[in-house]
Amino acid sequence: MTDNVRLSAGDAAPDFTLPTDTGESLSLKDLRGRKVVLYAYPAAMTPGCTKQACDFRDSLASLQAAGYEVVGISPDKPAKLAKFREHDAITFPLVSDEDKSVLTAYGAFGEKQLYGKTVTGVIRSTFVIDENGAIERALYNVKATGHVAKLRRDLGLD
Repeated sequence: MTDNVRLSAGDAAPDFTLPTDTGESLSLKDLRGRKVVLYAYPAAMTPGCTKQACDFRDSLASLQAAGYEVVGISPDKPAKLAKFREHDAITFPLVSDEDKSVLTAYGAFGEKQLYGKTVTGVIRSTFVIDENGAIERALYNVKATGHVAKLRRDLGLD
């Protein structure tokens, strides 16, 4: 078994500055004062990740109305993220963590089960970060389908 870091409520969210799908940089500290839903996904333009991104896109207005910003993070290169954004009309920032250091800091990269085999990769996870940069919720091994609806219920938005 692996010694993956796992974040819990109350932990400080690891700060980061990463390139985005637009070629700019996004820093977590720049979002202080707002709640952030940071979700980690394995690969842009794959069926599960597309479904999840579109669910977040379709819920974005109500999440933002409740004070949440949404940011997606994956090891994809910014150019691939830009294609993903254009192809699926993604309306929130996608950040690129090519060396997986931020994903690792969040416990969202490491050993996982895939079709019965143990592999190393991105663990589909969602982190709710409060206005002060602390972890409010850390959800690991979430399902691509239905996750956003469940998150909305958990956050009291539905």
